[in-house]
Amino acid sequence: MKFEPVIGLEVHAQLKTDTKIFCGCTTAFGAPPNTNTCPVCLGMPGVLPVLNKKVVEFSMKMALATNCKISAYNQFARKNYFYPDLPKGYQISQFELPIAEHGWIEIKTDGETKRIGITRIHMEEDAGKLVHDAHDPKSYVDLNRTGVPLIEIVSEPDIRSPEDASAYLKKVHSILRYLDICDGNMQEGSFRCDANISLRPVGREEFGTRTELKNMNSFRNVQRAIEYEIRRQRDILLDGNEVILQTMLWDPDKNVTAPMRDKEEAHDYRYFPDPDLVPIVISDEWINEIKKTMPELPDEKKARLIKEYDLPVYDAEIMTSERELADYFEAARKLYPDSKKLSNWIMTELMRELKGEDATDIAKCPVTPENLATLLNMIKKGTISGKIAKTLFFDMMNTGKDPETLVKEKNLVQMSDEGELGRIVQEILAENPNQVAEYKSGKTKLMGFFVGQLMKKTKGKANPKMANQLLGKELAK
Repeated sequence: MKFEPVIGLEVHAQLKTDTKIFCGCTTAFGAPPNTNTCPVCLGMPGVLPVLNKKVVEFSMKMALATNCKISAYNQFARKNYFYPDLPKGYQISQFELPIAEHGWIEIKTDGETKRIGITRIHMEEDAGKLVHDAHDPKSYVDLNRTGVPLIEIVSEPDIRSPEDASAYLKKVHSILRYLDICDGNMQEGSFRCDANISLRPVGREEFGTRTELKNMNSFRNVQRAIEYEIRRQRDILLDGNEVILQTMLWDPDKNVTAPMRDKEEAHDYRYFPDPDLVPIVISDEWINEIKKTMPELPDEKKARLIKEYDLPVYDAEIMTSERELADYFEAARKLYPDSKKLSNWIMTELMRELKGEDATDIAKCPVTPENLATLLNMIKKGTISGKIAKTLFFDMMNTGKDPETLVKEKNLVQMSDEGELGRIVQEILAENPNQVAEYKSGKTKLMGFFVGQLMKKTKGKANPKMANQLLGKELAK
């Protein structure tokens, strides 16, 4: 029997506000445990939450970017459950009246464009964090994160493969970063994803029993966890057993999922409107104000780069995958006119260095867009060769120096003096009479040997075009 996966994703994104959603505590990451707290986010008796307006505006931006309908009237609710990282015994979230519903985004996998529906976007506060001691059966509670504003983006169960799930997640991540409302740092927990997965026989409309996957802190882990869970459920069903509705944890070290607890349903949380917070009324005027602040989003920017710079579709997709990368490309493009060569250098030399062991965010890259443009213009003018440029680029990454300074320090100016190069060509031909005779007898592939000898003698500084011309001219005599 063949089975079809049915996947829905719930993305939790921490918003980049200066203060928490219902109090004035800072949202800064990395402070000593339990120092960014106050009576409100600690849930002390008698305190009252006050909504941070910026949270509503950031949520509206994400709603507009994902084609959602913003609700003119929405409301906070109490989600009741008991856990050590939840001081109040309930989380302030939204339930029946979320801020936005019925949206969609498009993804592209295997050359096919697919539309993934978005059920809802709602605002809520984050819980604290449990820190477990690996050597002692104790857990510590850090409540710094309690009350940090979140939006939860819930997809429709429209995703049918782990690859599509990864593409959807990357698209949502990219949109959040373009809007500059979430830093997207998965390691710090500011971008988190839960996946709901079930299988059904191909052709059946009814969904199977689902499990929820948690503890996935990278795009790769999301894809691997979903792949494993699909295999696990398939084996259960083929053995004639039933999948249990439960929450699973992904173990990235063992590459397996393990049960965490039985899966809760909405009624388990006993939602009811929060009596301490008034409903939110959003006018058309307010929505129009937010629309005016919307930046160019990934799909719009990709279309513009293709049209304005004549970039291939693939290159444009890579250049616009992250807002900082797109900004880097356009800043360099203003100073270097060959869009394709520029994107090639960014996709190969630059991105290879950034993905190495000392990976650096491109916004902090030692090679500025201006210096990369200068380097490529030096190749274009014949000041340096492409081979020398790659060596220089590595030095630029390690030192932060501009290419002109490094060329002077290392004496790497390309040799383009025809007389000097001609003299070296004569020396090489005189030193290799056997190879010259073989070349003249028809073994023209030996041209590579002669060019190599020339580069060796000039320490890679010979102008490659001129070197080939001079060698060809002398060997033809």
